[in-house]
Amino acid sequence: MAWRCAGLGWPRGARMAVLRWEGGRVSPLTAGKALGFRAEGLRQCVGARGNVCPLGAVVAGRATQARCAECARLDRAHSVAADTIADDPRTYRVYLAWFGPGMVKVGITAEERESARLLEQGAVVFSWLGRGPLMAARRTEELLRSALGVPDRIPYADKRAARAELPAQAERAAEIEDLHRRALGLAGWAESLEPLGFEAVDHAEVFGLDGLPPATSVVRALVDGGAVAGTLLAAAGPDLHLLTAGDGVVVLDTRLMSGWSLIGADARAGVTVPTADVGPGAVQDGLF
Repeated sequence: MAWRCAGLGWPRGARMAVLRWEGGRVSPLTAGKALGFRAEGLRQCVGARGNVCPLGAVVAGRATQARCAECARLDRAHSVAADTIADDPRTYRVYLAWFGPGMVKVGITAEERESARLLEQGAVVFSWLGRGPLMAARRTEELLRSALGVPDRIPYADKRAARAELPAQAERAAEIEDLHRRALGLAGWAESLEPLGFEAVDHAEVFGLDGLPPATSVVRALVDGGAVAGTLLAAAGPDLHLLTAGDGVVVLDTRLMSGWSLIGADARAGVTVPTADVGPGAVQDGLF
């Protein structure tokens, strides 16, 4: 029986990630769990905004977003992240997220989502910085980028490379606390944005990063008939770190699973899809 993956999620209040499947089913992702699947057929566009792709388009295996150009355009047209919605009445929060030494980003998320956005990105530590209307949050985000040089994106390859060599929890918190203090001291904050005090939230335990061995390779794409199987060591952001039979620790970005029909495979099947080796200090480019 083939299932279609709808992506990795972090349910509100949960202490673990789940894989979501079309039809509403979920598979909890607990450390030590044996996982195995094999892709079948062609990768199909997942559509946009809850609508089926009108073209039934086939999408590339290496794309992290399983959408054709038209569905991607429609999805982005309703995206806060793409600055296409300026009149959203919800309260937003500005956050600082830490992914590894020297890797801190600024971002915004709807307050009602709580910490879901930070879990989805794989933030090892984060702290709220302020709360208020969308445009005030946006202006503050831009202020930090221009005044302090804080980026709004960290490459996933850099995040993955840092996970097996994390400093102690106190050191992780100290780096983000210093940036939080400097950010609150900036002139030019939007008057409607309420500053929030520093409080570090650490996700290392939730992700399973304590004692995580370095990755040896990362999955580049799924292919028809190709298997990915192993024992789950950690789940951080969209990534699964799997201890495999004969291939060491392989990282699978679960966004590559969307759009495929997947069938179960023995956890000892190993990895028979294209992968990229991990260089020194960096990563290169029911079913279970």
